[in-house]
Amino acid sequence: MSSGRRNMDSQAEAAGLTGRGGRTSGLTEDLDETILNIRTELGESPDLKVRRLQIGGERSVQAAAIHISGLADPAAVNEFVIGSLLAEPQKLPESAANPARIQAVLLDGILELGDAEVTDGWNDLLLAVLSGDTAVLIEGCMSAVLCDTKGGESRSVEESSSQMVVRGPKDGFVESVATNISLIRRRIKSPKLRLEYTRVGTETQTHVAMLYMKELAGKDLVEEVRSRLNKIAIDEVLESGFIEELIQDKTFTPFPTIFNSERPDVAAGNLLEGRVVIIIDGTPFVLILPAVFTQFFQSAEDYSQRFDIAILMRLVRYVSFIVLLLGPSVYIALTTYHYEMIPTTLLINLLSQRETVPFPAFVEALLMEGAFEILREAGVRMPRVIGQTVSVVGALILGSAVVEAGIITPIMVIVIALTGIASFAIPSYNMAIAGRIIRFGFLLLGGMFGFYGITLGLIVLVAHMNSLRSFGIPYLSPFVPLSVKGQKDTLLRLPLWLMKSGKTPAQLRKEMPDYKRVTTGHEAALAPLIRNNDAAGRKQDREDGRDEEK
Repeated sequence: MSSGRRNMDSQAEAAGLTGRGGRTSGLTEDLDETILNIRTELGESPDLKVRRLQIGGERSVQAAAIHISGLADPAAVNEFVIGSLLAEPQKLPESAANPARIQAVLLDGILELGDAEVTDGWNDLLLAVLSGDTAVLIEGCMSAVLCDTKGGESRSVEESSSQMVVRGPKDGFVESVATNISLIRRRIKSPKLRLEYTRVGTETQTHVAMLYMKELAGKDLVEEVRSRLNKIAIDEVLESGFIEELIQDKTFTPFPTIFNSERPDVAAGNLLEGRVVIIIDGTPFVLILPAVFTQFFQSAEDYSQRFDIAILMRLVRYVSFIVLLLGPSVYIALTTYHYEMIPTTLLINLLSQRETVPFPAFVEALLMEGAFEILREAGVRMPRVIGQTVSVVGALILGSAVVEAGIITPIMVIVIALTGIASFAIPSYNMAIAGRIIRFGFLLLGGMFGFYGITLGLIVLVAHMNSLRSFGIPYLSPFVPLSVKGQKDTLLRLPLWLMKSGKTPAQLRKEMPDYKRVTTGHEAALAPLIRNNDAAGRKQDREDGRDEEK
């Protein structure tokens, strides 16, 4: 897109790669000098490959094909670039002394590539070579032909490792922006799908793609996203988290205001809801915006399973988030300040357990929460072969050892274990981390003020969430401001026919003109009765009877 190109040129000027107009003395009519300039600019890199050629038969012209091994596909370079240049010299014009005419013939009749273009920009040439393209230089010409030969090693499309489902598509995004775009286009075969490119990062020049659906995504939203991307001033972009942190509305909040996903079906579904998807080269996680609080509790499987199963699973996630936030703090408040609310039998058991424990409940919770976080982090960072074993065994040994040593009560181990398990029930990893951070604040409030502190913390938390915005959209919508229509897919997941049109499948089928003649499933058994309800059906029955008699 034009704005992205202006952004790329301004970043290149800041890096000192180009002058006004995108041209410097790097590209000259002297082929040897141009090659020397490229080698010097890239620091005499050993993976820079230069293949000199004599093209044009008897009236040959010196040329060179330049690419970087490991970034360019060697088969495409050898077959479609070098092979094409050497295979048919007779196609070159008689006026071979005209380099511009030779370039035109290369593009129109010799190069067997789907994507090739001419550039006279020094920065564009360097970026293309560093991106895996092959540059064809011709003696006497101050421009280059860029051939799309991107390749190299890349990860194949596999199942998402962070957002797994039981029922649903099993493919996930990879680190290639082109592959990720193709995964979305396979699901949305609509001309309304719009795609815009830009480059972000002065040094990395990371390829960033923005996708949205025309007429579904708001114009103000698209323009705001485009503006924020073009205003990014940073040296490197190595992951989508760099972009997320630079374009989000509010930084000092534990709640994520931009949704990220590794699943193409999730990205496609959000595009059809009017959101914008940002794909960053080099990472399988795409950004989806704007985002609201309820979106982080929705799973791709909710729309693959029956609605009643989806409702149950979604309610479990919300309950798990409440347990994650308030589980330990409520236990501390009950056993420290409000023990009269505990049944007598249970209270006697709790007091008998605490007789040999030297620490108050608040210190117990901090010790166990800290130990659980250490085990969780160790399980993630350790080698996959032994990571899960060490985390599980460590938790069992640690839990039983601290109880036997009289440091922690058994009920506290149960509470902390239940809180940890609840954090894994939340589909979004970012929202689970937010809950883990906030629970320490509720631990402190519950240990100092009991239920009064917890209530005060909930009021402050809801007020903070109500102040958040994601690209102008209230974070708590459709609850605040209240939208009755928006409640169809928040806490509950109503049937699809009710969310879309409000009519049952049977009503929709009756509106079809061929409903009387086409039936499926169990309706096939009722087809004679349906036909008898109108004159056409009775007439058809008489004709069927005559056919049987014959």
